[in-house]
Amino acid sequence: MLWSLLKIVLFIGLIIAAAWGGGVLLESDGGIQISVAGTEYTLGPLATVVALLAFVVAIWIALKLVGLVVAFLRFASGDKTAIDRFFDRRRERKGFDALAESLTALASGESKQALAKAARAEKLLRRPDLTTLLTAQAAEQSGDRAQAEAAYKRLLKDDRTRFVGVRGLMKQQLEAGNTDTALKLAEKAFGLKPKHEETQNRLLELQAGSNDWVGARRTLAAKLKHGLLPRDVHKRRDAVLALGEAYDTLGDDTPAAREAAINANRQSPDLIPAAVFASDAFVAQNKPKNATRILRKAWSAAPHPDLAAAFARIVPDETPVDRIKRFASLTGQHRDHPETRMLEAELFISAEDFPAAREAMGDLAETNPTARTLAIMAAIERGQGADDAVVKGWLARALTAPRGPQWVCDNCNKSHAVWEPLCDACNGLDTLSWRTPADASAPLPAGAEMLPLIVGQIEADKKEETQEVEEEVEIDEDAPEQDSTAEDAPTDVQEDPEVDEESNEEEQKTANADTPPLDFVLEKEAK
Repeated sequence: MLWSLLKIVLFIGLIIAAAWGGGVLLESDGGIQISVAGTEYTLGPLATVVALLAFVVAIWIALKLVGLVVAFLRFASGDKTAIDRFFDRRRERKGFDALAESLTALASGESKQALAKAARAEKLLRRPDLTTLLTAQAAEQSGDRAQAEAAYKRLLKDDRTRFVGVRGLMKQQLEAGNTDTALKLAEKAFGLKPKHEETQNRLLELQAGSNDWVGARRTLAAKLKHGLLPRDVHKRRDAVLALGEAYDTLGDDTPAAREAAINANRQSPDLIPAAVFASDAFVAQNKPKNATRILRKAWSAAPHPDLAAAFARIVPDETPVDRIKRFASLTGQHRDHPETRMLEAELFISAEDFPAAREAMGDLAETNPTARTLAIMAAIERGQGADDAVVKGWLARALTAPRGPQWVCDNCNKSHAVWEPLCDACNGLDTLSWRTPADASAPLPAGAEMLPLIVGQIEADKKEETQEVEEEVEIDEDAPEQDSTAEDAPTDVQEDPEVDEESNEEEQKTANADTPPLDFVLEKEAK
């Protein structure tokens, strides 16, 4: 409104200035004399100005005529749109100006103005391949999903913009959570442009998320074919997809499931879950040597508790001593690795060789105090007959200690209890690695870090109370008999210590009721 009023005032000002200038020219003396072919023309000041304006207009018309002649010559030479472009040049200039203004408004977040300018550009340019996409993006920015979807559907009609329309509809379906429809659109987009890297990644993610492992492996092969994926990365991820296929079929315990697990290990021998699955498959086929070879190779790459558990399943009924001998092929590698030292200590504990277990642990409880290392130390102390205060102190420290290495997503840093091909938080493929997370400690109630001190203090108080009772009993035994009444009633005096002992036992049981049994802790840590 203000701009319109300003334009009116400006126009009136120009009219007044022109009238004032014309009056000044009429009152002025002098002029211009022009001699043409012996004839002189005298022009006054006002006539001179009019002549100059007429001369400028004549030059402009001459230039337009020259452009028209050039357009006609191009049309005659085969350019069928030359004359149309000549007459539409001004309109196209306005259309491109509107298109530029729409892009600027879209970049600055003014979605409504971007829509208005896009509509004007479409009217002037008549180029839907340029303006429809801009309309769809502006509608998405303003939250008008229906208008954006309609714009993307209009792009499907043109071969040049069909891929853009399919891709836009796919993104809309992903935002709405319709993964099945998005998967079909991703397959369509991949068919239109197989070399488009973003489409390949999106299709691979959707196929893996829907457990279409065969289709995902085909998409991965296409990425390798078009040079968008290194060969070693392709080999690793193909093994992960093959392992995902084994995850779906291994529960059936069929030859196909076993073959899928073995194939996954063949693709990537250092992939720990693949080695475990392949080992179990060979054990089911009564091929323990193959299972042993696979696990030894995987352990040489990176020691892991799942590998040790699978190695134990090869011969489940062996004695502890025989198991120590058989596990020497694993414990002989990476001697200083924490996993090797803990495994060796657990083997010695099962054989009740507690000094050897302590020697295997070394200073691991101080240098790497995790819940598992501290629980192992508690078992060693219990096996060597240490006081309950010492054992409970180790267990209390284990409650507040970090859990140690876990399966952690490299993208979102979420910890997982078991390995999976896809992260259930960010849907990343092959993003889980066995490492210590940034926050490896489990959330515990306030004051839990004081448990070791509290347990030790309770046991110390109990020892002091026991010593005081013993001292009182010794004093009572040394005191002389005062009267015969005490001799006639020995029964009541003799029964009191028994009652006290029973009550002390009940109190001790009650005090230890909250402490988990050691076997339970060890079994939980082994799992």
